Amino acid sequence: MIRILLTALALVVAAPVFAAKTAGSDVPLADFFRHAEFTSVSLSPDGQHLAVTVPEDDRTLLAVLRVGDKKLVGKWDYGTNLHIQNVLWVTNERIVFRVAYKTGSFDFRSPAPDLYASNIDGSRRIDIPNGNTYQILGRVQAEPGKLWVQRSIDQAYLFRLDTMTGRVITEAMAPLDGGGFVLDREDNIRYAVGVVNNGRTQRTLRRDGDQWTMINETESGAGGFRTPLGFLPDNKRVYFLVSDKGETSRLVAIDPETQASTVLSHNETVEPSGWVTGHDESTLLAMRYEDGFPSYDLIAPEHPLTPVLAGLIAAFPDHAVQFFNVSEDENLIVFRAYSDVDPGTFYMFNRETGQATYLLSNRQWIKPEKMARMRPIKYTARDGLEIHGYLTLPNGLEPEGLPMVLFVHGGPHGVRDGWVFDPHVQVMASRGYAVLQVNYRGSGGYGRHFMSTGYRKWGTTMQDDLTDAVKWITGEGIVDPDRVCIYGASYGGYAALMSPVREPDLYQCTIGYVGVYSLPMMFKWGDIPETPEGRAFQSRILPETEAEQRAQSAAYNVDRIRIPVMLVHGEKDQRVPIQQYNFLLRELRKAGKPPEDTVVEKKEGHGFYDVQNNVNLYTRIFRFLDRHTAP
Repeated sequence: MIRILLTALALVVAAPVFAAKTAGSDVPLADFFRHAEFTSVSLSPDGQHLAVTVPEDDRTLLAVLRVGDKKLVGKWDYGTNLHIQNVLWVTNERIVFRVAYKTGSFDFRSPAPDLYASNIDGSRRIDIPNGNTYQILGRVQAEPGKLWVQRSIDQAYLFRLDTMTGRVITEAMAPLDGGGFVLDREDNIRYAVGVVNNGRTQRTLRRDGDQWTMINETESGAGGFRTPLGFLPDNKRVYFLVSDKGETSRLVAIDPETQASTVLSHNETVEPSGWVTGHDESTLLAMRYEDGFPSYDLIAPEHPLTPVLAGLIAAFPDHAVQFFNVSEDENLIVFRAYSDVDPGTFYMFNRETGQATYLLSNRQWIKPEKMARMRPIKYTARDGLEIHGYLTLPNGLEPEGLPMVLFVHGGPHGVRDGWVFDPHVQVMASRGYAVLQVNYRGSGGYGRHFMSTGYRKWGTTMQDDLTDAVKWITGEGIVDPDRVCIYGASYGGYAALMSPVREPDLYQCTIGYVGVYSLPMMFKWGDIPETPEGRAFQSRILPETEAEQRAQSAAYNVDRIRIPVMLVHGEKDQRVPIQQYNFLLRELRKAGKPPEDTVVEKKEGHGFYDVQNNVNLYTRIFRFLDRHTAP
């Protein structure tokens, strides 16, 4: 196996009035929040056309271009607040894609994305009935224009979908409340993976004739699972992700008849964050990991594409490389190179010529040399658990006695911070702030055990991990302990208010952005409790009794908040409704501790999307931070 570790580049942004200027202090706020020019690029099987999604203010368009001369072949626009995503080539002439309503910069939500199909010149467009419930598995090999799709209605169903007519034919059902199927290389149905008991239990089933045999069952979120991904080229052995006790999963090739197994790839710290395949989308060529910097483990040295992937990775030593798709003859490869300071550029590599051709840039106005470096960090929590994260230091300032913002990611479960260009991080670093991001326990990407240790401990142990991070970094001398604030969105907004409840003297100020402030309200308001699965998930991860929920809610403990507060919310937020903001605001005022500043935007949802709204927001954020972190 060939292991290639990608090194990091750098990030910068703009500086506060009391500090020396950073290299990016002259970058306008709007430049950090202007929407990417292109969000995805995919190549037709014959390599003749590109499908490109293009954000434009309040919508995302889709365009199909001819590769040779970039001439526009077709264009799709579904209107205000509707965003096209997940484009898939069915044939050289036909595509399917989803259209989603965006309720905020952190979330695509309500209604669920609709599914559409069209010829590339815009003809024969159809809205696929019930398409918003389908998950696409892949093309039907023997029937061009048809797809394998699955959905769950009381149990899991597998269909063949005709993308010309929208008609479906049922092929299989599995005794699962919800789940999906695994087919072999000849399109035979071999496995089903899903959940029962309203999501409390995960099962893996094997297809034996007309019957299903359970081969694995585990509590959702717990260890001990075997999840099939697909079949190796011999169509006999199966790729499985395996974890015995909740440790990070390893990729294993298993012979179902003999149970002989071979470990193909494993990282002891992090889960695989993705994989790379050839055109057939069956043979795994590489596993991707984000253990600090992104890296690839190339696991198919005999495949002709493997040395090509290795060469492309090596050609961008200060970047991560993200592979999109490969032409049918595997001569053309579409990929994106990006880094912590570079939002990324799309290229197409031609194996015959050995040349990579520039296609498109995400945000070409961002200058990497003005961005600030993002470096992986790790520290030991008070109970001995190793915690990972990232530290971004202002570009051009001495790393000593700096003001700092602890920027807490949302989720919290299944989500993590990674080595990417993050405009929120970069804009704070540009204004002279060190930015610390922590993948506290409960975060995704570090194994199921690590994630489940955060269940029911949102306001206790998970907050202790943040406290320990601040104490560690201030102990290093990089950050002034008297110039630290905490800021986050969604769950991060929850933590931004709950951490000062738990540690009243650790921070100088706090900013809660579209945050949860009352755990009991989560069971009544928002889109999560609208479904049985959502309610089951909440009952599994949140404190069991209302007394515990109140004890872990900032709105019920405002008497312990002794620092200046800033609150930010969107009135159209469906994930964390405005009632959360209103309740905390009322409790703070009753306690004689009104927020020092509040920002509420009537047309925004779960995270501000409009560029000018973000400029206004961060103008006020920096006024607030500067007041409370000045020397």
